[in-house]
Amino acid sequence: MSGVGLVVALTGGIGSGKTTVADRLAELGAGVIDTDEISRALTARDGAALEPITAAFGPDIRLADGTLDRTRLRRIVFADPSARARLESILHPLIEATMLERLAGLQTEYAVLVIPLLFETGQERHADRVLVVDVPESVQIARVMQRSGLSEAEVRRIIASQIPRQERNARADDLIDNSGERAALEPRLHELHMTYTRIAAGR
Repeated sequence: MSGVGLVVALTGGIGSGKTTVADRLAELGAGVIDTDEISRALTARDGAALEPITAAFGPDIRLADGTLDRTRLRRIVFADPSARARLESILHPLIEATMLERLAGLQTEYAVLVIPLLFETGQERHADRVLVVDVPESVQIARVMQRSGLSEAEVRRIIASQIPRQERNARADDLIDNSGERAALEPRLHELHMTYTRIAAGR
């Protein structure tokens, strides 16, 4: 049984700034569990997902040093929906189980589960509230191209594979606009932190 009073699922499209929001909420006192970090650990050299992924995609999916060729895998799964489904069938159950195990061990007023594909994987059922970080598509594309080196076409394919922005926003309990400078987030983040601690205290 989790020791937290409230569970918030944080999501948003690629490049929306989910990590920035989660890191600041952690500084304010939230217990944060990032499923991207869990995924990286599971696919690391000694991770539980590496061997199943190798079996599914072949030995060429690993680099000479034995680690996962993440660039190659990303290109494969975004070009082939069946390959993407195969990867997700391996990763998602492991990520979800690890997330819930970590959640059970938290002792904070509220928890933030950072889940990029929250609605796509049906994991909103684990949360009491959903917080969506939102930016315009043009901002997503610029940010992801700058940080990852992907082409605009590749970024657009990733965006197209995710739930539409309008639908994601409509399903949010709380929405935060992250299209401006980081300092502009502070008032809204403090407001959300106070709201979540108040709700948690009353449960």
